[in-house]
Amino acid sequence: MENSLAGKVAIISGSDSGIGAQIARDLSAVGATVIINYPHASPALVDRAAAVVSSLSRPELALAVQADISSTTGPQILVDAAVAAYGKIDILVNNAGIAVNLPFEEQSLEHWDSLVNLNGRGTFLLTQAVLPHLAKESRIVNICSISARESPPMQTIYAGTKGMVDAFTRVWAKELPAKYNCTVNAVSPGPTKTEGFGAAGEDFMKLMQPVMDKTPVGPRLGETGEVAYAVLMLCLPRASWLNGVHLNACGGLFMQ
Repeated sequence: MENSLAGKVAIISGSDSGIGAQIARDLSAVGATVIINYPHASPALVDRAAAVVSSLSRPELALAVQADISSTTGPQILVDAAVAAYGKIDILVNNAGIAVNLPFEEQSLEHWDSLVNLNGRGTFLLTQAVLPHLAKESRIVNICSISARESPPMQTIYAGTKGMVDAFTRVWAKELPAKYNCTVNAVSPGPTKTEGFGAAGEDFMKLMQPVMDKTPVGPRLGETGEVAYAVLMLCLPRASWLNGVHLNACGGLFMQ
């Protein structure tokens, strides 16, 4: 796989931490130029995005772009910056997303707006924005979630938004390849060891343990690298006949 993505330009939304950052590292390791995305220009996030760039195999082939994908303008800002720097886009990974875990009765309109605007509308607008700039044999990979189909309690809005992304993937896989010479696929992580999970606290992890105990491969959280590998595979040139695929990267916790 060495240098199999040399010359390819990849946008990974929400890539200043977690799964998105690992996807960027894995794509960079096989030659891709990567665009790191972070949502706000706070010093902490600027430094975090810079640290991701520094951690890449080829930091000289990377660009960090501040763009809020939950806004109506952020997706276009991200695409414009990538095209201004590199002239094209070969890979789009729609990774940016947030979750809320609360009983249905406690989920609010504010939660609705924040999750729908980022997870749903952001994916919609960012994909629209890249279409005019896609190179031949390009790849679109949507990061979904096993929540979209496994439907856990306390994730009404989150599961709903990821169900939207699931549906987007299937529609786009039928509609876009003939027009744009691309493939469209999805990867659904299960519970994964990210900064967000780490910040959830000991009590939350105790609640998660029975869920993890049901995972056939092992009673643990997934590693970001295990999810990123599924994305990398779908981005490789040899994946040209994989379209409309939905990969569950969850150790068998959910099977469809």
